[in-house]
Amino acid sequence: MKAFNFVHAADLHLGYAQYGLETRRQDFDNAFREIVDRTIDLKADFMIIAGDLFHQARPSNITLENTVKTFKRLKDANIPVLTVDGSHDLAPNSITSTILYPLDSAGLIYHLPRHEGACWRKPDCCYVYGVPNFRSRRKTEEALPQFLQQNPPTPDPSVTNIFVLHATIDLPTVKPPYIEAEIPVDLIPDGFDYYAAGHMHQRSISKFKSGFLVYSGCTETVSYDEAKYKKGFYHVKVNEKCEISPEAMELQSPRKFVVIEEEFSGLNAHKITDVVVQMVKNADEEGAIIIPVLKGFLPAEASRTELDIGSIRNTAEKALLVHPIVLLKESTVSEEIVRSIFESEVKDVKTKAFEYFTQIFSAYYSHSEAEKFAHHALSLIEPLTQKKEEKVRQILEELLH
Repeated sequence: MKAFNFVHAADLHLGYAQYGLETRRQDFDNAFREIVDRTIDLKADFMIIAGDLFHQARPSNITLENTVKTFKRLKDANIPVLTVDGSHDLAPNSITSTILYPLDSAGLIYHLPRHEGACWRKPDCCYVYGVPNFRSRRKTEEALPQFLQQNPPTPDPSVTNIFVLHATIDLPTVKPPYIEAEIPVDLIPDGFDYYAAGHMHQRSISKFKSGFLVYSGCTETVSYDEAKYKKGFYHVKVNEKCEISPEAMELQSPRKFVVIEEEFSGLNAHKITDVVVQMVKNADEEGAIIIPVLKGFLPAEASRTELDIGSIRNTAEKALLVHPIVLLKESTVSEEIVRSIFESEVKDVKTKAFEYFTQIFSAYYSHSEAEKFAHHALSLIEPLTQKKEEKVRQILEELLH
């Protein structure tokens, strides 16, 4: 077997004008251009793009034009590009098909699932097999076995075998709790040395079946909570003994995100605005995107609408954008509970009042503490209505102590 090397990338999301900014669309193009520059410099034998080349199934003309120009540079350098569908660039329907098809027909990419046997071979080096994305687990469990039956994978023990997919595999080491795992482990064929995966935006590498399972991660920040992930691709070297050496390569072009998460429980909206404005001033940086994430509970009388979002957004002088994420919760009691108190029979008033007080105090204290304070508040109702001032004073003194 001959030694060779390749580049494995995924989740480029070309065409994503994040926050409605044309500059952000260009950022995703810039990351792709950097990957291609470095692929050519590395003299890679081929490139694998494991899905989500585009952010939308129908990219804009400018995104398509830029992508064609960039792919042509790889074609001119005699570097084939092997692709599979991602959940974003999957064909919207069977009639229109995916935009990857015309790119394949133009010879700019080799779209694996479209070709006979869903595979590509480099003589004396490797066998590469790729499957489409089916979006959901139910559809995958239904359609993937059929696809594998129609296009039986035939890994060759004399060369390196690569399996390309865009999906989350149902493994504890791979699947975050908030993501559905589309593919059960037993649906993925054995006999491959390298499983080139996409879809998970955080890069990872682990032993899987008889080879490596590698998620290359995203190439730009698609969501602010992914800002901490390293952006890049894998450069994979394979020697004559079929020994695989994947190396994570970081990109220099991705836009810097500054995410500031802060707890503001108990502060009113005006105070929160002042604090966040100062935080943004301190974080101001040339060309950065600043994301203040505001968490906590507002006082009962306060409202999120009182926040001066305009002042927060306009504070930075050097940043590209300030985009506040307001996760503050208003400490209000639902109308249903208030209405139920007044509509209840007298014997239910104490129960409803207890629920009312517990909900109020839960915004500031633990559940057990909230219930304790609710009991004290409830004990004040009777002496207050009967004007027993001494009893009221006694209860309050006990509470204070």
